[in-house]
This record gives sequence, C-alpha cells and structure tokens, in this order.
Amino acid sequence: MTKIGIYPGSFDPLTYGHLDLIKRGSRLFDKLYIAISINPAKKTLFTVEERKAMMEEVVKDIPNVEVVICDKLISQFAKEVHATCLLRGLRAVTDFEFELQMASTNTMLNPNVDTIFMMTKTEYSYFSSSMVKEIAQFNGDISSFVPPFIAEKIYEKLSNKRK
Repeated sequence: MTKIGIYPGSFDPLTYGHLDLIKRGSRLFDKLYIAISINPAKKTLFTVEERKAMMEEVVKDIPNVEVVICDKLISQFAKEVHATCLLRGLRAVTDFEFELQMASTNTMLNPNVDTIFMMTKTEYSYFSSSMVKEIAQFNGDISSFVPPFIAEKIYEKLSNKRK
C-alpha cells in the first residue's frame, strides 16, 4: 500500500524550516504533496502561482514530492489523492493549540486522515515566514532563514512593490 502524505501551508515564503520538514517528511511517505493553500484571510506577498513555482524550484531534487495548489479544504484534497496523513510542523508550544484544533477538525471532516506533528529543528524554531518578510522589508539579511533563490525573489518582489 502506498503511503501518501500532504504538507499543507501558505509558504509565503518558503523557509529553511519548511524545507527541513519537507525533506524529513519525504522519508516518511512514498508520495508527499506540498499543498499550497489559498487562504483569503491571509495577505500574501506572493501569488499562489509564484509560491508554487518557487517551491517547485527548491524541491526539484526530491523525487517523491509534488507541489500543488489547493483551492479546497485539505480534508477534501486528502480524499481525492487517497492521502492518510497530514504533516504539520510545530515550532513551540504556542503552535500546538491551533494545530490541535485543525487536526481535530480535519479528522472530523475526513476520518481517514491523521495528522502527524513534527518538531521543527531547534535552529528553525524561532522564526516564521512573517518575520522573514518583515526583516526583508527593512533590507535585513535573510540568508540564514531562506534558500538563496527564495531570498532573491523576496528582495525582488519588495523592490517592485516600492516602485
């Protein structure tokens, strides 16, 4: 039986923390979907198509990973692709309450899907995509938070927004 997992998120932008979970998650599943979500409540820097293209570039050497845009409930998408697990990262205790609510809701909507929580490695536990964007807005060095390709795209996007 093929083990299929989904790592959902907005990934605006992808960070080394996300990439770490993708690499570790890809070892747990035969197929791992990276589901880039469309969340109307979130104001994103990059369009969903831009986020997908950036993610595909960064994970191109991980053969069992596929990047998709998810415009539906993750529980519905899981049914469609026959996934049995959602992969979620936890940076700190503060993440747990929100993630627990999401996991419980997803299981209610799709009883065939479980959520696996992975602790983020310590070196990635203190920052978020929002923090990376804020640092970049003030021309700070984000090289320790995101891959070089992503950093370039962030600075480019912010530069174009200022014009």
